[in-house]
Amino acid sequence: MTRLYVVRHGQTEWSKAGQHTSVTDLALTPDGEQEARRLADRLNPADFGLVLTSPRQRARQTAELAGFTGMFAPEVDEDLAEWFYGDFEGRTSEQNQESVPDWTIWTHPTPGGETAGQIRTRLARVINRVRSVGAERAICFAHGHILRALTVCWLELDLTLGARFPLDTGTISILGEAKGIPALEQWNA
Repeated sequence: MTRLYVVRHGQTEWSKAGQHTSVTDLALTPDGEQEARRLADRLNPADFGLVLTSPRQRARQTAELAGFTGMFAPEVDEDLAEWFYGDFEGRTSEQNQESVPDWTIWTHPTPGGETAGQIRTRLARVINRVRSVGAERAICFAHGHILRALTVCWLELDLTLGARFPLDTGTISILGEAKGIPALEQWNA
């Protein structure tokens, strides 16, 4: 089975503030740029048979600063775009909970946004693509919620369990297998 490296983009102004960012196309902060550059010390682009990125500039910029350029530049995959938050775009969880008590992306709908079913459908395509490529290693540069959702889909768990996998900016996690079943090899490193 292909080992899938998942890399959350570096810090943006909204990730720093805890604001939900899907379609708003923010650049990295200077700290986020540093986080991305530090990834280059831990990732060798030549090690990956498939390199994918979200279409958002924060993910593409992270990949570039991590050394994934030229012949190693990632392919943009729309299925790796962040969970679409609809009316909750730019808002914090606390703000959302003022109108919907106990709201989380994992347990409640997002007005005007994507459903959990739509997310599972998108991520099934990503997982099928990664597994069918036949490469020893693949890598995806994307966003906090979509990568957490990708992880629980990879592990064949209920999507609501994504809440239990906090993911910091500028980190690397590895999905693989153990004894023939999907497994989490490394998280939030």
